[in-house]
Amino acid sequence: MIKKILFPTFLVILAIILYFNPNFKTIAAGVAVLLFGVILLEEGFKVFTKGPLQFFLKQTTDKLYKSITAGALVTTFIQSSSLVSVITISFISAGLISLSGGLGLIFGANIGTTATAWLVAGFGLKIKIASLAMPMLIFGLIFSFKKNLIFKGIGNVLAGLGFFFLGIYYMKEGFDVFKEFIDLSQFAVSGFLGAIIYTGLGIIITTILQSSSAALALILTALATGQIEYENALALAIGANIGTTITAILGSLGSNIAGKRLAVAHLIFNVSTGLIALIFIFPLADFVNYLSEFLNFKETDYTLKLALFHTIFNVLGVVLMIPFIRKLELFLLKIFKEIENKGIDEPKYLNEAILKFPGTLISAVLEESKYLYKNAIFEIVAHALNIHRDDIKSDINIKKIIKQSDKKIPIDIEEFYYSKVKNIYGQIINFVTRGQQELKLTKQQNKRLSELKLANRRMVEIIKDTKELEKNVSVFLVSDNEEIKNEYNKFRKKVVKVLRVIYLFRKKEDKDEYFNQLMILKREAKTALKEDNKSLDRLIRKNLITTDMASSLVNDNVTVNDLIKKLIQVAELLYSEKDVILETVIYRPSPKKKN
Repeated sequence: MIKKILFPTFLVILAIILYFNPNFKTIAAGVAVLLFGVILLEEGFKVFTKGPLQFFLKQTTDKLYKSITAGALVTTFIQSSSLVSVITISFISAGLISLSGGLGLIFGANIGTTATAWLVAGFGLKIKIASLAMPMLIFGLIFSFKKNLIFKGIGNVLAGLGFFFLGIYYMKEGFDVFKEFIDLSQFAVSGFLGAIIYTGLGIIITTILQSSSAALALILTALATGQIEYENALALAIGANIGTTITAILGSLGSNIAGKRLAVAHLIFNVSTGLIALIFIFPLADFVNYLSEFLNFKETDYTLKLALFHTIFNVLGVVLMIPFIRKLELFLLKIFKEIENKGIDEPKYLNEAILKFPGTLISAVLEESKYLYKNAIFEIVAHALNIHRDDIKSDINIKKIIKQSDKKIPIDIEEFYYSKVKNIYGQIINFVTRGQQELKLTKQQNKRLSELKLANRRMVEIIKDTKELEKNVSVFLVSDNEEIKNEYNKFRKKVVKVLRVIYLFRKKEDKDEYFNQLMILKREAKTALKEDNKSLDRLIRKNLITTDMASSLVNDNVTVNDLIKKLIQVAELLYSEKDVILETVIYRPSPKKKN
């Protein structure tokens, strides 16, 4: 909604300005070219976010100092704090990283974004940048026409840098021409009032441009051409820092609670940092002057001084916020609480934010599928067999569990399906389908999503099998016929054994033993029908069960073995994977060491 309002408003204002002041068109063109460069840069780096970059960010969020460092390095490299914010929100929404890890990345991104100011001030405004931009554009466009995604990514990055530098050139040329007709520096406002006014302008400019990099480039160019005073430029930089949080806020609109927490944290951090910088703007300016002398900056090199100021107050903000990170996290958890669903369960990990990248989509669908199995399928199967889940998770002997679990556990499987499963299952299929249609997936990624779709279909089939089995279990476990009771207890024993091994397989770090046990149970399920039929023939031949009982046994024998095979297949598909961010590799047991 905000984007829909901002965009046409911006177009109207721009049209009015260009109509009444045609001299502004070169500056506007420069901004447009630079923004296009920023877009191409983000598109180019998105190619590399599908694997190594996402893996790097995920692996560096276990410690605060690592996540801050990672956020700073990645933002410096890709020149887009907005992209880092979007990736971070997607990661948190998919359950890949914690809120505290995400906070570290965002804090680090604020430090990394200062690289733009140094790039423009120390390089973009010091040389004939248009001559450098042209080769980048030429080679960038050549690479972008290649079918290979890596080459396309490199091409977009080169073209993006070319357009970025070309935009700076046009903005500088535009301000030089513009100054012949009107000197914007005459509107300078000194003192603390001026700092407040220009901070507000910085927020507005960045909100419109949707890029702090573009806003800073514009500010630096205007400063270099003398169109704004140094004092006011400092305030504009503070405003740009605050305004960039709009991107995070907009990116969180389609995310879950976790994503919204991060966006608000980003807002709190940047506003707090901005307010501190605004309050102490003049002492900080004096400190910058002192450091500038130490670093041998020219006294009149205000662009480098602005870059230094931008870096100092961002680093200062991170240093001041670090002691309060835990309190900030607790505050966000208190304000944005997870909704406890009393009716139909809602997805926990599926939201619009995860559709930004293949890795986050796969991870979110995987976690949602595990959530569905853990909180629905496991419960349905266990309770339908009159078994408590805690007994399956325990070390109690399975024979003892079966013997003591003779009381019926009330469960309406159909109602349970509609209240706990159907909606989540439908959402999983919807997100998988959308991802396969909208995202550029590798064959491996597409295969993995298809596997997860299959796992969920099998879980629904398990519910149907369990529903059929539960009818006879509830009848024959209270029968006076001990033979039929024993046969159904055998069924229960088989399923409970599988459920326990699956539980251990998904919980234990050393999966080898339990993976092998699952494979044995899988093979047994394939060959069990013959042995079970022999037992059934004996019961019928000796008239130990009725024909109705025999008919039920035949059908339920097939159902139980199918149920076991499906449970094992689901376990393989959900719990056998390695890290889906970098690769999707089905688990295989490690080779045994030779003595």
